[in-house]
Amino acid sequence: MIHIIRTSIPNIFTLLNLFFGFLSVMYSASGDYRNAAILILIGMMLDSMDGRIARMLHVESELGKELDSLADIVTFGVAPAMMAYYAYFSYFGIVGMAIAALFPLFGAYRLARFNINAVKSSLKYFTGVPITAGGGLLTLLTFFHGKMPGVIFVIAFFALCILMVSTIKIPSLKEVPLPKYGIIITLFLGYAIYMVFRKEHHRFPYFIYVAMPLYVAFIGYQLVRFKKKKQ
Repeated sequence: MIHIIRTSIPNIFTLLNLFFGFLSVMYSASGDYRNAAILILIGMMLDSMDGRIARMLHVESELGKELDSLADIVTFGVAPAMMAYYAYFSYFGIVGMAIAALFPLFGAYRLARFNINAVKSSLKYFTGVPITAGGGLLTLLTFFHGKMPGVIFVIAFFALCILMVSTIKIPSLKEVPLPKYGIIITLFLGYAIYMVFRKEHHRFPYFIYVAMPLYVAFIGYQLVRFKKKKQ
């Protein structure tokens, strides 16, 4: 019984990642891009945690790896693409739908390529931009919808699609004592601090109150582990 619970814990984090990705799609459809973005942010945190928890509990499994890929394509492929569609591409009808669909299509190809080459891959770099990083960057751009020219967003959108399937070597930064994609997450939190400074925190997307404590707790855990390794 205890073993079943231990093996289930990382998968629960992965399924929560998928759940928040689905919720993000729902919020995008209603035009609430801020909460849609925060939900993807929470998904990024959970994605950073599930693999580490599995290794910590010594319960890594093929099921967990496959489940992680399925969750990633929803939370970091479909959900950001839906944000982009409703914010920018919906004005172009079926052509806009086809353009938005490119992001999860390229992301799925990138995930499949990573999965079959995972054993051969170096720990020092990724080949192409990971779908999680690509989805996070696309989310960040859409988060500031209306504050940048649409042409810049479109260029960035296509650039991210191409970079995901490219063979460019991206440093993995696995030795840095921060959660994966910490820079993207920190930009969101920087926005939160800015809102507090301007005394406009009442305008926070309410899911940020889930995201911030989760991120602070996990980064504290990472720093403690990093110090123990150095001792």
